[in-house]
Amino acid sequence: MSTREVSAPNYQRFCQFLERETGILLGDSKQYLVRSRLLGLLHDYADLSLDGLIDKAIQGHDRKLQQRVLDSMTTNETLWFRDTYPFTLLTEQILPAMTPSNRKLRIWSAACSTGQEAYSIAMTILDFQAKNPSALKSGFEVVGSDISEHVLQVANKGEYDKIAILRGLPASYQSKYFNKLGEDSLVVKPHLKQHVSFKKLNLLSPYTGMGTFDIVFCRNVLIYFSADNKKRILQQIAACLSNDGSLLLGASESVTTVADLFQMVKASKGLYYKKKI
Repeated sequence: MSTREVSAPNYQRFCQFLERETGILLGDSKQYLVRSRLLGLLHDYADLSLDGLIDKAIQGHDRKLQQRVLDSMTTNETLWFRDTYPFTLLTEQILPAMTPSNRKLRIWSAACSTGQEAYSIAMTILDFQAKNPSALKSGFEVVGSDISEHVLQVANKGEYDKIAILRGLPASYQSKYFNKLGEDSLVVKPHLKQHVSFKKLNLLSPYTGMGTFDIVFCRNVLIYFSADNKKRILQQIAACLSNDGSLLLGASESVTTVADLFQMVKASKGLYYKKKI
């Protein structure tokens, strides 16, 4: 077998390792995915085969390698204002319905990847504030979290190249919320960046230290977990939501396993969930 292929026994071991460390379920016959995600690491570990790389990551003696392997497997595609409707719901339904409060509004972007969702939420709220000057008098903050250290570094920098910019960032927002950085890159302006922070979090770990949130975006990530782990994550999200808190999931995700904790809210532009009190 080629040194650039994953053997069947090692694939099974790697699946178990990945689920244990991240909760992600790969399923059967996804060797091609593991190969495509990890092959680039062999440039820095030329003495190893792909199987050898996986062995070393599972053993855990080289923590840097292990983290790079996990980062490679958990880095997913992202884009600005993904699916559009969640941000329309935020503007037209969720924010206007919120009871005025003397505390800062807190929003969580779970599994935020390189930060586009968190910044998209912040831009949406800043636009809402501009049109509703009396709203959110105590301000707001968006907390993005991810398990990957690499994507969090990108998110924290707030620097995006032309390819990333073209994935859904309107031209009007490029000038309003970003500064030019060289010929083909943009960097988040301070007045947007001040509302957004990022931290490392494994969704299967306890959420101690996260605090209470009024709105949680946990979109297009639950699909990678087992039914038991989905339930566990949703239970933990419910626990850190404020009493009137809102949850937005991906289009193919639901709260079926924890129907006692959330109530579905249907709107013309889509649906979201409210925490049951």
